[in-house]
Amino acid sequence: MIERYTRKQMGRIWEPEMRFGKWLEVEIAACEAWNRLGKIPDKALKTIVKKANFNVERIDEIEKTVKHDVIAFLTSVAEFVGPDSRYIHMGLTSSDIIDTSFALLLREAADIIICDIEGLREVLKKRAYEHKDTPMMGRSHGIHAEPMTFGLKMALWYDEMGRNLERMERAKEVISCGKLSGAVGTFSQIDPRVETYVLKKLGLKAESVATQVVHRDRHAEFFNALAITAASLEKFAIEVRHLQRTEVLEAEEPFTKGQKGSSAMPHKRNPILSENITGLARLVRGYAASAMENIALWHERDISHSSVERVIAPDATIALDFMLSRATGLMRDLVVYPQNMLDNIDKLKGVVFSQKVLLKLIDKGTTREEAYAIVQRNAMKVWEGLGDFRSLLIDDLEVMNFLSIKELDACFDLKPYLKHVDYIFKRTFRK
Repeated sequence: MIERYTRKQMGRIWEPEMRFGKWLEVEIAACEAWNRLGKIPDKALKTIVKKANFNVERIDEIEKTVKHDVIAFLTSVAEFVGPDSRYIHMGLTSSDIIDTSFALLLREAADIIICDIEGLREVLKKRAYEHKDTPMMGRSHGIHAEPMTFGLKMALWYDEMGRNLERMERAKEVISCGKLSGAVGTFSQIDPRVETYVLKKLGLKAESVATQVVHRDRHAEFFNALAITAASLEKFAIEVRHLQRTEVLEAEEPFTKGQKGSSAMPHKRNPILSENITGLARLVRGYAASAMENIALWHERDISHSSVERVIAPDATIALDFMLSRATGLMRDLVVYPQNMLDNIDKLKGVVFSQKVLLKLIDKGTTREEAYAIVQRNAMKVWEGLGDFRSLLIDDLEVMNFLSIKELDACFDLKPYLKHVDYIFKRTFRK
């Protein structure tokens, strides 16, 4: 597993020092390549490697005049290097440096997100096994359907985060692409061997056919992977919010000592962590839409994508990093109420076993239509408050013409509904 990261580390990736540091890393690697090709003297390269540096404040100052961040950066570097700086940026265009270094930054961000996902999956797996046999009500359309276990819900989330992990690993691979092929990608002023050397050193692959930029479908895939992961977290958070509703109360966010839920109502315990996750997912989806808009550029390049990426790259990665951290803590400390789950299974007085009765009647010789009508009319009486399902079925002569009391009681046994939980767990966690 990748070394554990902290929130500060994700933020640090997008600080100016890191960005310019990556630019300098690319520039120096290009100088090394030119040196190998005999275009930069050994002495000049030694000077560049030893003295090359930059000053963020100075870059900002220069940019106010030149209105070009890469030129401002190169000017600052030149002030450190001296005359041999004339070899820096030889044959390159700004996007060679910006896009190649951007790949390095996004790759580091991906490593943190991947680490976060792995951490969340560890927690989900632990909670899944903890509640593998904890019965609860399964719901469709928000309405009681049939019994399941809370562990299955956690296993589902673990499995879904596995797909998000695969997506992020693919996105990391797709985004790990650079180019040092010049103004419109034709290597008109630079030897292709420079690109080969630099990208190999940086662990990046080359854009096969570049323009002035690395193509933005790559970035769109990356940001969509972030958005899908965020959407999964929102899905889990909404489920927690539903389960914490007063009328349900099958699970609840941790409520720590001294915590307050409302400025007006001292009794409140609100699912604020889940609501934060839900809200942030909307932002990350929006960033993915912006990345999609960046794919279409004029001819071989414009810079309409640049201003967008300066916002969405730090914001989306930092937001998702935070969301994953919050979700991990939430799932780790989630309070589960097994007795409330059992009570809710019984809330509709047995109607959740209707399919079992339906199939038993069919097994005894009724048509499906006949069996459905018999079972439904008794189930509707329960909805109307006219009794419990089992008693109503016993009082229905048409039911008792086909079933014995023992056969009917067997339909209300919870265990058969959970008999394949172990199979599902083996199928899920053997991966």
